Amino acid sequence: MGPDDRGSNPRYPILIKMTTKTKKAKASGRFGVRYGKTVRNRLSKVEEKQRKKQKCPFCEKLGTKRISKALWKCEKCNKKFASGFYHLK
Repeated sequence: MGPDDRGSNPRYPILIKMTTKTKKAKASGRFGVRYGKTVRNRLSKVEEKQRKKQKCPFCEKLGTKRISKALWKCEKCNKKFASGFYHLK
């Protein structure tokens, strides 16, 4: 390693790229070719559903987001409640 090699000199840090999603694979593109197409497609559908804003059972407006596993919060009426694990039922 010489003085101009990347990583050995603080002026030339090693650049690490984050994984990106592809158009076809969507969010499951982060797994690359691992686990098989069917499993990745299923995961992609579930993640798409859980990240969408959903209808609040209290105020009936679209604005409920998933906070964590089975916990939801409506941005309109500001209520927190437990319901479906991945999407509201």
